[in-house]
This record gives sequence, structure tokens and C-alpha cells, in this order.
Amino acid sequence: MMEELAANREVAVQPVRRRRHSKEFKAEVMRAAMQPHVSIAAVALHYRLNANLVRTWITRQTKHQGGKQPSRSTDVSSAEFVPLQLAASPSTAPVSGAIEVEVRRGATTITVRWPLSAASDCGAWLQGWLR
Repeated sequence: MMEELAANREVAVQPVRRRRHSKEFKAEVMRAAMQPHVSIAAVALHYRLNANLVRTWITRQTKHQGGKQPSRSTDVSSAEFVPLQLAASPSTAPVSGAIEVEVRRGATTITVRWPLSAASDCGAWLQGWLR
């Protein structure tokens, strides 16, 4: 038993040399991470890197550029409220003087009713929920 423990100590963790990456490699990884609809974590996995390391590279690059945030553009426009004119049928018409919002997430559906007097609060809640 003691011999096994002694053998295990000899095979213990060996120090690992840190990998060094070229500026070109870092630039390639950062370009890939900044593409629209691409997660930094996915890019890090692809290049077999830690996501925090990639984030650190991006942060350092941002500081080096004078604090300018690298553009991470997306094709999705910001959410805007679009009023719709709907003809309400008698069976589905909301209670007069109230705002009714039906929200679905997965298999769960909830209906929220707001008094018309608190329409701005309803709008703020809905905008926050949609983010």
C-alpha cells in the first residue's frame, strides 16, 4: 500500500507550461468572437481556449484602442412598440379600462391585466420583459 502511494506521488501533477499565442492568432480569434450572432464561448471552444481568456484579450484590445468598444453589430433592430389597430370581437374584447397582455414562454402562458391609468408602467414592464 505504501509503495502505491509513493508511486502516485512521483506521477503527481507536473507543471504545465503556459501556451503563448501570436498577435495574429489573437487577432483572428477576436475577429471571430466579434462576428454577429456568435458567442464568445463558442469561439473559445472552437479554438480550444478558455472563454475568459478571449474576453480578456478583447478587453485589453478595447483599452489599447482608447476605450472604444469594438463593434459587435447584429442584424436585429432594437425593439420598438408598434401600435396595431385590431377589430375586437365581442368574445375576446378585454375588460374596458384595462390593458390585457398574454405572455407565453415555453409551455407556460400567463395573462397580465393592467389598469388603463397605469399604461406607462405596463409599457415599461413589457419593454423590460422583451429584453
